[in-house]
Amino acid sequence: MSSGKLNNGFQDFPDAGKRRNANSKFTKEDRMRLATFEGLDFVPSHSKVYQAWLKKTGSSLHSDWDYWLMMGLTGIGTGVTGFLTYQTIKLLTRLKWAFVLPYIQDSNYMLTWSYVFGISAVMMIVSSLSVLFVCPTSSASGLPEVIALLNGAAINNVFNLRTFLGVTISFILTVAAGMFCGPEGPMIILGAIVGSSFSQLESDIFRFRLPIQRFRNLADRSKFIMAGAGAGLASVFRAPVGGLLFTIEEVAFSGDIRLAWQTFFCCMMAAFTTDILTSAFEGYVYQGHFGIFQAAKSIVFWVNNFEDMSILAFIPAVIIGIIGGLLGSAFVFLNINLNKFRRKMFGKIKNVYIKKFCQLMEVQIILLLTLTVTIYVPSFFPCTSADNYELPTLINESMQLNTSDVIIDKNTFYLFNCPKGLSWKGPNGEIFSNRTINQVAALLVENGRNGITYLFNRDFPELFGYPALFIGLASYFFFSCWAAGSALAGGLVVPMLYTGALYGRIVGMSTISIFGIPTDRYGAWINPGLFATIGAASYMSGVTRITISLTVLMIEVTNDVQALLPITVAVMVAQRVGDMLTEPFYSAALKLKCVPILPEDPKVKINKNDLNLELFTAGNVMKRHPRTVHLRESVVCLARLLQDTPHSAFPVIHKPDQDHHEVFVGTITRMELCKLLQSERIFESEDLKSDVYINQLSYEEISTERLSKLATTNQVINKYISDPKYEDVFINLEPYINQSATTVHNGFSLHRTYRIFRKLGLRHLTVVDKKNQVVGIITRKDLMEFNLEEMLEPSVCQPKSDTELMFLMSMPHESSHDI
Repeated sequence: MSSGKLNNGFQDFPDAGKRRNANSKFTKEDRMRLATFEGLDFVPSHSKVYQAWLKKTGSSLHSDWDYWLMMGLTGIGTGVTGFLTYQTIKLLTRLKWAFVLPYIQDSNYMLTWSYVFGISAVMMIVSSLSVLFVCPTSSASGLPEVIALLNGAAINNVFNLRTFLGVTISFILTVAAGMFCGPEGPMIILGAIVGSSFSQLESDIFRFRLPIQRFRNLADRSKFIMAGAGAGLASVFRAPVGGLLFTIEEVAFSGDIRLAWQTFFCCMMAAFTTDILTSAFEGYVYQGHFGIFQAAKSIVFWVNNFEDMSILAFIPAVIIGIIGGLLGSAFVFLNINLNKFRRKMFGKIKNVYIKKFCQLMEVQIILLLTLTVTIYVPSFFPCTSADNYELPTLINESMQLNTSDVIIDKNTFYLFNCPKGLSWKGPNGEIFSNRTINQVAALLVENGRNGITYLFNRDFPELFGYPALFIGLASYFFFSCWAAGSALAGGLVVPMLYTGALYGRIVGMSTISIFGIPTDRYGAWINPGLFATIGAASYMSGVTRITISLTVLMIEVTNDVQALLPITVAVMVAQRVGDMLTEPFYSAALKLKCVPILPEDPKVKINKNDLNLELFTAGNVMKRHPRTVHLRESVVCLARLLQDTPHSAFPVIHKPDQDHHEVFVGTITRMELCKLLQSERIFESEDLKSDVYINQLSYEEISTERLSKLATTNQVINKYISDPKYEDVFINLEPYINQSATTVHNGFSLHRTYRIFRKLGLRHLTVVDKKNQVVGIITRKDLMEFNLEEMLEPSVCQPKSDTELMFLMSMPHESSHDI
């Protein structure tokens, strides 16, 4: 049984591969992957050494000025990051299209495609290499990793400088290359990394560690990661309220109102920093407008023409919501199955470098097809006369308002397949030289953010016809679905908003085809631009099932308060339709990665029937007879325990007197035991039993998230086991155990056990009997839906009555001694 080597898995669920399949969709390989994930202890161990540390540092629960300071710094750092990355994207994109503009004017699409693909291919090679070799998880989507960590699953080596550089390089080049992706997803993880790095004030790469340990614990670190994630979204969309609500609804939130205020302050500072830098600089060139916040620059998808709303607008809003739920579910289904197929195919390749080369080539194929559609498809469509849409007015009023966000030269998208026409001078003195527009080029060649602005425009109802809208819809849906999960860093929010805006405008065009363009105030709501806004929200809700934060975000990015109620209706309908068909996208992505995440409300089904967890108890799912340690334990016993088991924590028991049974007194983690065994100065002889701990370790010495030198720990463990003199040497664990470890009675409601476990962010939950004796332990992975189904199925054999059900529940089930 002994391997001579310390197990470094620290697993909460080591027998994952042994469980039977039952009704679960988890394969044996999935369970083995699941078993490799560690849990996280968000609450510091309430030990005597921790209490001594609090007294020494003078920490107070009511003194939080340093939290506000660090939140502000995190917001500023994230805002600067957002500004620099977006300015770099604009600069690279302008240079790329400026190089091929003469070929577009001459309708030489072969050379245009060749040069654009060549430049973009180089960008994507560097982008993919950054993901494959710099980002440790080979996945730079960002948001699932943030959600996983803040929900208690350890994602190692992600929130560091290496990931920051890899993601930054990758998503800048991905968006600049012309892939149908956005910057918001990577900016979320970049903001999370900024929050994590600023709060810890240390770096393994640069080997510095400032002597400030105020936030050097997982509980505080997770707060800054959450705030940084919200700040990343706030920086991209200049939406601080949306950033806050996004963290509450989608990422993780404990219900602490003070933390909500601090997170909002962080998001506000991020948006403010991005705004103030954008007001002064354009493409890294100082414009002399420092501190002047122009509404059209601060509001990303500016809508400047608001019409009266009608109750009839809720009818198309419901229709758009249904479409959003259906298309959103289709996106989730196709993408998850595509990623399953991708993982299966790449998993067959044993050579690491060949596997990475194949992943890189997949990205190149996606780029090849994307640019082929982008450049060649518009060439098959004629231009539309600008006189029909008052093109000078459209350009100057609708597009030039967002001069900081318009990336591609204004001459590019309407020169495709169009004659040069006459020249004229715009209101601001800029010279324009064309009076025609290629609708398909306007939707495909322009980047996503500009295209959304055009689709949201309210002044020109028939600006885009059906062919252009359907081609744009099919292109964005297909290529964004294919790109998500490949070896590149890119977000899905902009593609989701774009896709929804396209079918929303199609519904608007259909409404105009039926009722005509309104000529009075009562029909002003019949506007494709309004329906595009509603469609954008509905599709994003259909994919992610976000509701409140999405509604507020749409109002912040459009400034269209009038559309609040129709957007809310569409979002709610899309969410309900989507929930009936598939899981939310990020939940499905986390399940695909086998990350142990506990949903808000578990859906446990046996024989297609929903189970009410209130009818079951903690004893039905606990692992019985866990390995325990005594309050005063021999060094050899502890060494063998660590060597023979992969468990991440152990209940500590103690017998108060000779006539008393052993009772539960706390828990101690594997990390803490390893640190204790490395310090021989705390070892005691068998006859020494003193309550004075002269040589005890401090909280700083024992608190750690990972072991720095595993080989050294292995050597120490083997030395203790092989040397007989350590048989009579003991460690008093009393100063180091968590005296406030949460426990439940074995008859405690399973549903309430689940809620306690999730709300408190627990990693282990000890189960005791009426005598306070340890009878079992529950970990995060025990409460996952598939495991609940397997553990509870023997207790549910189609009982005919509640009495029979309670009798079956009381029967012991097959248990495991592993934790």
